[in-house]
Amino acid sequence: MKVLIVEDEPAAVKRMRKLLQEVDPAIEVVADVPTVAGTVRWFNDNPAPDLAFFDVRLADGDSFEVFKKVEVGCSVIFLTAYSEYALKAFRVNALDYLMKPVVREELSAAIAKFNEMHAVRELGRLANDAHDPDAVPDTPVKRFLIRYGDKFRVVEPKDIAYIHSRQKNTFLRTTEGRDLPLDDSLDRLEKQLDKAKFFRLNRQLIVNFECIKEILAYSKSRVKVLMDPPYDDDAVVSSERSAEFKRWLSG
Repeated sequence: MKVLIVEDEPAAVKRMRKLLQEVDPAIEVVADVPTVAGTVRWFNDNPAPDLAFFDVRLADGDSFEVFKKVEVGCSVIFLTAYSEYALKAFRVNALDYLMKPVVREELSAAIAKFNEMHAVRELGRLANDAHDPDAVPDTPVKRFLIRYGDKFRVVEPKDIAYIHSRQKNTFLRTTEGRDLPLDDSLDRLEKQLDKAKFFRLNRQLIVNFECIKEILAYSKSRVKVLMDPPYDDDAVVSSERSAEFKRWLSG
């Protein structure tokens, strides 16, 4: 999760960074911005984070002014010591409203609320895509929401070693060597992944460049790829894809 902090008190920024790491070490604070003007510039110049924490009162005005000047394309949680701003916060579709000083338990509950909301939205997107099998995102997907049993797990592309099909089923193998089931076909998944980082070796296998351990000559123009974690079968690049694969390797 990428997070932006909009706060003009250095001590409060430091505390928020510490609390966020305690709640979830995987949270990445992409920036902290102390002013309305700086926040407007930041959103104009950067891709929206997943979540932003806005202090209401900033050095050059209140942070509600940001929403009048720029599109804030992410979920927002407001932070303030003044409860009278609560209604105004929800009028700009804030996800939550936390009173200062922020308590870890309340912050954890707000993060859980965000995760639940994000999971529901992702499930809705997947359901819509299921009705439109040709629908493909305009940009590579940022993460996959995977359900197995009664659990959900979010996997980012960087944590995918490879995606493989076995007996008409599709699995994502994580870099830690765990197989997770996927509902999509390899044809569809190939279109969702960053082509600079993932390559379709053959009909059964899409591999992440970072997980290629060694490449061996196999037969004729074909090559064999060794991966980490190991693949259960021979990962052979089909002859019609070998030339393209070599070009992809060279960048």
